[in-house]
Amino acid sequence: MEISAVTTLTIRKVQAGQVSLSDDVLAIEEPLELQLVYGAERKQRNVSVTMRTPGQDEELAAGFLFTEGIIQSRQEIASIPQVLPGMNTVQVILQPAITPRLQQADRNFYTTSSCGVCGKASIDAIKTVTVFNTLPDELLITEAVLHGLHASLLKQQAIFDSTGGLHASALFTPDGHFCMLREDVGRHNALDKLIGAALLQDQLPLHNRILLLSGRASFELIQKAAMAGIKVVAAVGAPSSLAVSLAQEYDMTLIGFLRNERFNIYCGSKRIQL
Repeated sequence: MEISAVTTLTIRKVQAGQVSLSDDVLAIEEPLELQLVYGAERKQRNVSVTMRTPGQDEELAAGFLFTEGIIQSRQEIASIPQVLPGMNTVQVILQPAITPRLQQADRNFYTTSSCGVCGKASIDAIKTVTVFNTLPDELLITEAVLHGLHASLLKQQAIFDSTGGLHASALFTPDGHFCMLREDVGRHNALDKLIGAALLQDQLPLHNRILLLSGRASFELIQKAAMAGIKVVAAVGAPSSLAVSLAQEYDMTLIGFLRNERFNIYCGSKRIQL
């Protein structure tokens, strides 16, 4: 059964002093509880509750566990039972011999769709160590390819066109070929869905891909990208100071304000051919 990511609401539209009834399409936002089953005793633990757009919940769960450092590979997952519409709970069952690294996710129980990092207990708990940090890369991306990414993203971002309310994360090849896109009301959820999809399809690491973010580049998004081995991140919006610092630490290329035939290179200019 297909899960809808949008709903329709009749609203009063006011324009130039005139009031009319109109149907408006809204992005759905609902809570999702992530449960983890692990150990020979099959212990069950509630890991997080996040506000998300329904759909691809299995990818969201897998991506969250991986980018938080709780699991380190696809092989550690035994199964993720299908999430039924309206249930709003996803359960990830680990292999019996796997002990999840729950200390890596020192979060409060509840996180919002707008800020996945807000629930972190301390700044020391934010940085997650990636297993792909030392991967070599020879990426060289042309200015023309970068200029074409935003237009390609807009062509693919169907739900945003109808609601204007979702963030997107997309992967492209170094020559600008579109690979994959995920959307969500939460920018960190969109990226977790994208990385989760790559994890479940055994496509990690993503060191030979460009990550494009539809909004700003925050610290947590750069951390999640680093966890997946991504070396080039381009954002339509602005990066934060901590995002730039983390990208520099992981030798990543970070680009901001990628739109209208312009962009800023904040670090890693060696991968951009101008």
